[in-house]
Amino acid sequence: MKYFVTGATGFIGEYVARQLVGAGHGVIALVRSPHKAQALADLGVSLHQGDITDKDSMRAPMTGVDGVFHIAAWYEIGRTDPERMHKINIDGTRHVLELMHELAIPKGVYTSTVGVFSDTHGKIVDETYRHDGPFLNEYERTKWIAHYEIAEPMIKDGLPLVIVMPGAVYGPGDHSLVHDQIIQFLKGRLYVAPQKTAFCWAHVEDTARGHLLAMEKGVPGESYIIGGQVATYLEMLKIGQELTGKRGPMLTLSPGVLRLLSRIMAPIERVLPVPAAYTSVVLRTTAGVTYTASNEKARRELGFSPRSLRDGLWETAQHEMQQLGMTLDT
Repeated sequence: MKYFVTGATGFIGEYVARQLVGAGHGVIALVRSPHKAQALADLGVSLHQGDITDKDSMRAPMTGVDGVFHIAAWYEIGRTDPERMHKINIDGTRHVLELMHELAIPKGVYTSTVGVFSDTHGKIVDETYRHDGPFLNEYERTKWIAHYEIAEPMIKDGLPLVIVMPGAVYGPGDHSLVHDQIIQFLKGRLYVAPQKTAFCWAHVEDTARGHLLAMEKGVPGESYIIGGQVATYLEMLKIGQELTGKRGPMLTLSPGVLRLLSRIMAPIERVLPVPAAYTSVVLRTTAGVTYTASNEKARRELGFSPRSLRDGLWETAQHEMQQLGMTLDT
């Protein structure tokens, strides 16, 4: 089979491309800068220069493929650029799905997120849950529009599309705030952490595998949550402490304190540069917020079976400590 992949140079997308190649499939990856995607080329991935914000740049490489994985998105919450996020997450999704329809591609998988649910307020929700605003950040809002106002209406009009919804994704190769904080933890420099904030954590390899399962077994028109184990941020750090012996944060902040700090930081960041982790939007988004959802449907219908958080963190910690030149005795 031959598949077209957007976002193949990103965290999840690269793992999807690798797994597709490993399964014997042909992969065409849309990349903005081919010279920065040499690792994909070395795998045998066919690179095509283009951008999801330029619909015509995708027409030729999408023609004749057996399926499409639309994974590309702008998700750097701490560095919000509303215009760019709109162009990529909303307009880009519309372009990919319109072309999928125009070229009569048999099946597609679109990467949404449990972030479209926003704060679940401690509930573990499923695919039937719907949140209609307000949103905590532009990422939630733009992905919500792409999911509910672009993808779902096109599905109702007959587009053979499956939607997957990852949770908090971690693992080797990550460059998000989660990765930054894991590194600070391993260095013993993670001094502050939020109370009550929770996610459904899934290792990137499992998340990528969920995409392939959705293409193989997913029913067009259906959505599948491919998050992993539900745990609070502090529970995740406790597991990390047990595995590595590293020191945990000295201070934990309540949701109320984080919301107050968010309001304080808002005017400051307008005039001074602020580290991404301490921007008002990140503080607001981590103020006791829960992005927690059940993967039971994906387990039942796709055979999705993510590893435990303990196993995934152990593998990730070993990789990151090796990169840092550290050992468990450091």
